[in-house]
Amino acid sequence: MTTDSDFKALVRARMAQTGQTYTAARGDLVREREAPAAELPADVAARQTEADPGARLTEDERFRAKTIRAFFDGPRLRAIPARRRARVVVLLELLRRFEVGRVYPEREVNELLRLAHEDVASLRRELVDYRYLERADGRYWVSERTPDRDANEAQEVPADEAELLSRLRRDG
Repeated sequence: MTTDSDFKALVRARMAQTGQTYTAARGDLVREREAPAAELPADVAARQTEADPGARLTEDERFRAKTIRAFFDGPRLRAIPARRRARVVVLLELLRRFEVGRVYPEREVNELLRLAHEDVASLRRELVDYRYLERADGRYWVSERTPDRDANEAQEVPADEAELLSRLRRDG
């Protein structure tokens, strides 16, 4: 039996959605996790084919790709990860939905996040807590600075967080 509570939650969510047994839903999710490289996030797939098509992915890139495949069903978030490291990957993926330099009223932030998951308050709070979004007077915008991380936070975020945020700001 698996001890990964995030994965168990995903299996149960799939069971509820499809009516499958636990074993069938788990098997489908395992196969999806092991999907081919064509399903890698765009930035990871681009890096893999840029210089060398056989380039090896870093541990963070593999984890990010695996997490995105496991928790996203297209634009929808199946579940909010309980583990912080996976949650940060989800937050960074959600951050791509925001335009850099644009100020959003809270209502628009909620609408964007609701496209992914119903618990918009948790997602919005986490984006602010990790300093990916800044807020003042009910208005939100993508942070222009890469957050300084203490030792506890540093172990939760990908080692290439600064590069990911820089690319997001550059590419919009």
